[in-house]
Amino acid sequence: MLTTFENHLDVLWGFLVALAVVLVLTPAVGRVARVLGVVDEPIEGRRVHLAAVPRLGGLALFLGLFIPALAFLELNGAYRGILLGAALATTVGMVDDFRGLPWWAKLGGQIAAAAVPIHFGVDIDRFTFPFLGIQTLPHWLAILLAFVWIVAIMNMVNFLDGLDGLAAGVCGISGVTFAIIALSLGRPEAAVLSAIVAGICFGFLRHNFYPARIFMGDSGALMLGFVLATVSIQGLLKTAATVALFFPLLALAVPILDTSFVVARRLKHGEKLYEPDQAHLHHRFLRRGFTQRRAVLYLYAWCVILGGAALATRFVPFRQGGHWHLWPTIVVALIGAIAMLASLYIVYLLEILKLRRVRAWAERRREAKAEQSRALSA
Repeated sequence: MLTTFENHLDVLWGFLVALAVVLVLTPAVGRVARVLGVVDEPIEGRRVHLAAVPRLGGLALFLGLFIPALAFLELNGAYRGILLGAALATTVGMVDDFRGLPWWAKLGGQIAAAAVPIHFGVDIDRFTFPFLGIQTLPHWLAILLAFVWIVAIMNMVNFLDGLDGLAAGVCGISGVTFAIIALSLGRPEAAVLSAIVAGICFGFLRHNFYPARIFMGDSGALMLGFVLATVSIQGLLKTAATVALFFPLLALAVPILDTSFVVARRLKHGEKLYEPDQAHLHHRFLRRGFTQRRAVLYLYAWCVILGGAALATRFVPFRQGGHWHLWPTIVVALIGAIAMLASLYIVYLLEILKLRRVRAWAERRREAKAEQSRALSA
């Protein structure tokens, strides 16, 4: 019991120290970025901000990660590798923030960063799936999947960083979700690291929420994506929980879906995958007339709903001892339905799948009701 209590305290203190470090250091980092000229200039067709904003916030985020990690983590092989890889991911992002890197150099840096924790044993060697149980994978496949997952999440978070506070808020919500699940699974190191991620993200929001006074830049986005990807492997996938595979997929569903829709559109139109555009979810919100603040809050709400679905699959005892239980299963199904409906609403709202017929049908119904009301009033 004492050990469990100490684990909870470490998670809480990790969150609070990370929050405090980023709150204090971010303004100083912003001033340094302005002196060095590392600012994000507004570019028509690509940027949505109207003034130059320093973009070296990733340095404050990394220091906010590193300091409490040294204090509250037992730096065994896996977590030592995660911190070293996070430092390399931050360095690659900072070089890109300072000078700009071609896509192949940035991808090479991401692969190198992913190789560090994999060398220390952070790979997807097994996962647990409903009906199938624990699945052990061949070593080569475990390494390949880990590479793909880590590099993919790094880029997905980087792509999501397009509105003030968006990436920081989504990663913070994901960090809280991971921390709660990892703690319940008896993975205190993963819980502490996830709480630290949440702390640095929420601390950064003080300076990054609209109107942002600093951006995290590639240094912050790549680092956050890297840590969330690796902690989801080490703390969630390598467990005997029945639906462990769903935890990271639900908690990180917003950046995953955002990137999936963009990649599908670019493949359809024969466009290059690495070139920036304004086809992401947040850009679609703006084109529908949403303000930056409202668009970000909508995406926060969506992420919270999906994170709640991940927590429900963990804490509602719908399957125990190999047996399914009716009412808990119904509860989980209802929560899953709410998450699905929220996702479909976003799809409908942004016309991601071009649901013109549905919208036209809805418009005809509105017109019919309006005409009926006019006839009755006459």
